[in-house]
Amino acid sequence: MKINLQNLTIEKAHKHLVSGDFTVRELVQAYLDEIEKKNKELNVYIEVFDDVLEQAEISQKLVSKDNPLAGIPIAIKDNMLIDGRRVQSASKILDGYIAPYDATAIKKLREAGVVFMGRANMDEFAMGASTENSAFGVTKNPHDMSRVAGGSSGGSAAAVGGRLALAALGSDTGGSIRQPSAYCGVVGLKPTYGSISRHGLMAMGSSLDIIGPITNSVGDAEILFNAMKGRDRYDSTSIDCTINKTSKDKPTIGVPWHFIKGEGISSEVIDTFKSALDKLEKSGYKVKEIKLPNIEYSLAVYYIIVPAEVSTNLSRFDGVKYGLHVEGPNLLGDYLDTRGQGFGPEARRRIMLGTYVLSSGYYDAYYNKANTVRDLLKDDFKKAFESVDIIMTPTTADVAFEIGKKASDPLAMYLEDMFTVTANLVGIPAISLPAGVKKVGDKSLPIGVQLMANYEREDLLFTLGKDFMGE
Repeated sequence: MKINLQNLTIEKAHKHLVSGDFTVRELVQAYLDEIEKKNKELNVYIEVFDDVLEQAEISQKLVSKDNPLAGIPIAIKDNMLIDGRRVQSASKILDGYIAPYDATAIKKLREAGVVFMGRANMDEFAMGASTENSAFGVTKNPHDMSRVAGGSSGGSAAAVGGRLALAALGSDTGGSIRQPSAYCGVVGLKPTYGSISRHGLMAMGSSLDIIGPITNSVGDAEILFNAMKGRDRYDSTSIDCTINKTSKDKPTIGVPWHFIKGEGISSEVIDTFKSALDKLEKSGYKVKEIKLPNIEYSLAVYYIIVPAEVSTNLSRFDGVKYGLHVEGPNLLGDYLDTRGQGFGPEARRRIMLGTYVLSSGYYDAYYNKANTVRDLLKDDFKKAFESVDIIMTPTTADVAFEIGKKASDPLAMYLEDMFTVTANLVGIPAISLPAGVKKVGDKSLPIGVQLMANYEREDLLFTLGKDFMGE
């Protein structure tokens, strides 16, 4: 049969593979053909693996009724280790680095029979909201080539939105799965902190980072989440994520209108959000207004804590042990020249900001105060979840912006995360769902809505998400 990639999901592909309608090799080849046609312009993949068809032959043997991921072609963000493959977080400083082992999430997917298509482009070390901070150039939005795909998992979201992979893995520190998913019109899940092991994920902000799936449906996100979740002895922050908690009653949705009605949010995003709420109310969901008193401070807290963790995590890249090495006049010169040439402008900016807020005399004034407010945010959400099951907001304030428009204005770029950073600061799960479009000229640009649930309540996100998407 002819493979229609336009409406294909993991669940549909699995049924076809089990029925013998097409083989894994034929499915993978269909995506390779799309990559051949589109990747040069979209710049989704940094590298397409040269053994994809060999992987397909191995995966074919694992296809069975009970294994939904066998033979599924997936793009992997370039900050996850795949044994024997190059990986460099889209940074010059890790040029030539070969992963010595599989990340735990990758290992679990490999055992399930997933086909790894290649390394997806990203903002350097996951720092950015547009994939413009990549040593390999910007990834373009499949819905409008003049616009960004979002970030930092822009390559992963564009791979799924542009039909260059059936699903993808991204990482989310402050919205890096959800924001590009909203921009590219796909589903993006940021799971509960610790539910998926960070072992083998290059660290950016260790207290916020989480791996998650980007897919064409909520059901597909659930399949991938269930395959990757669980405690891992290599990650002390990992947890056993319990499942199947869904009650018979429909979840109550809370809306923090006091935050959503702020400045800078486009009228089309607000209209789409209201339409999504109306749709859910007509389906029997109760919607009520809630207050999150400290949510307005989320962005400021995030941009103190993250640079602090970045400055610590990126100190290991010094040109001595692995990656780029630039010969200087002495040892200090080696460090300065290697890091100066290896890191891009945004990475250097965040390292310097983080070093500043952690320095003597400023640690208490900035870093400790930010962590105090982070605790207040956790309390706010704890109280909110006593009266509602889901908190709903837009995913982004507007649709994808034009390439280069915000590149020279870091503060405007940081505001891209206004609706997404809180879930990471608090550690709760969140999902972005495609909810509508904004017409700009002859282009239809996707708009997303975000659902957040309490710790380990991904089941609520999946239940409501499937209802909303009609799955």
